[in-house]
Amino acid sequence: MKKSLNNIALTLLLLALCGTGCKKEEAPPPPPPPPAAPKPAAPKPAAPVQAQRSSVSSTGASLDFSKKTDPFKSQAPVVAKPQPGSPGTGGGGGAVSPAADLLPIQSYEVSKFKVAGIIAGLRENQALVIDPNGKGYVVKAGMQIGNANGRISRITSSSVEVVERYREGGGRPKSRTIVLTLPKKR
Repeated sequence: MKKSLNNIALTLLLLALCGTGCKKEEAPPPPPPPPAAPKPAAPKPAAPVQAQRSSVSSTGASLDFSKKTDPFKSQAPVVAKPQPGSPGTGGGGGAVSPAADLLPIQSYEVSKFKVAGIIAGLRENQALVIDPNGKGYVVKAGMQIGNANGRISRITSSSVEVVERYREGGGRPKSRTIVLTLPKKR
């Protein structure tokens, strides 16, 4: 019985201590403001204030990007591609992509490119080819090159092989392999 009374007394003491420790203390009053400076005798008239306008309306209207240029589209002039069946396309009319979708590496005949170097890798080889204007491209197997839908089929330690597929006059598919070789060391 004495033990339970001690427990009750201890509990009451803890509650009393917790109750007194949880009181909020009021913050001291703020210091009085400094004395005001004397006002000027003749105030100047205020200039009219222009309302600030945001470029985005608060009504949730959508923005119009139709007049903006695509920053990811090439700004280089597009070189006209020969028409199917004309000289320079292999004599046949193959599937020709629109001129707007051409990459700069697809603007020249494959035979006009020069191989400047070949990087032999563990998984795949890469080559540096130079176009007639002197611009270099790092290419690997499977990439498109040339204006006649050529695709790089293989890169060896000394050459780059490009396969151009086209259709003959009778509609039969044909392919032509062009080999660009790395010049010998001097």
